[in-house]
Amino acid sequence: MSILISWLILTVAVWIAAAIVPGVSVKGIGGAIVVAAIFGIVNWLIGWLFFFVIGIATLGLGFLLAFITRWVVDAIILKLTDLLTDRLTIRGFGPALLAAQGRTRGWSVGRRASRRASK
Repeated sequence: MSILISWLILTVAVWIAAAIVPGVSVKGIGGAIVVAAIFGIVNWLIGWLFFFVIGIATLGLGFLLAFITRWVVDAIILKLTDLLTDRLTIRGFGPALLAAQGRTRGWSVGRRASRRASK
């Protein structure tokens, strides 16, 4: 159940980011659902690896500033999701960073909601 809630929150975050951030567009709510699924799978598969590599490459500073590292990793994964599907278009890394900020906030709200749902 918590995966469905997280997926729903991520879908809403993607859809809102596409509506607010210039340079980011999604093809409808169905596109946002597909983008959220692809993003979730890619994040699960290689998100931890990007986080670890950035942490090591910055000589541990990336681990100390984990919130910034997570934000950059989310932007990279959003750009990868853009490459994997035609339902998402991101025109540059700047819009990806802005969209990732909204996604990170949506994720924290989703974690709280899924904790409450599992109780």
